[in-house]
Amino acid sequence: MYLHMGQDFIVREQEIIGIFDIDTTSTGKRTREFLERAENEGAVVSMSNDIPKSFIVTDFPYETVYLSPISSAALAGRAKKPGLL
Repeated sequence: MYLHMGQDFIVREQEIIGIFDIDTTSTGKRTREFLERAENEGAVVSMSNDIPKSFIVTDFPYETVYLSPISSAALAGRAKKPGLL
C-alpha cells in the first residue's frame, strides 16, 4: 500500500519509519538535532511552501525526512497503521 503525504508525494507504507507531529516533537533537543543533521545532509524534502504540520521519516532509498502540510493524525489515519503516530 501507498500513503499520500500531500501535494504529489506518495511513499510505500513499509518504507515509513514514523510519522511525527512537528509542534510536539520539535521541542525535544534530540529531535531538533536529528532534523538539523538531516537538513545538513540534504535528506529533508519540503512538500509545500506552507508551514509543515508533520514530518515523515522513511528508509528508502536512504533515510529521508519529508515535511508535510498535513497533520500527523490525518496521515496516520490514511495509513491505517496503529503505532505510526
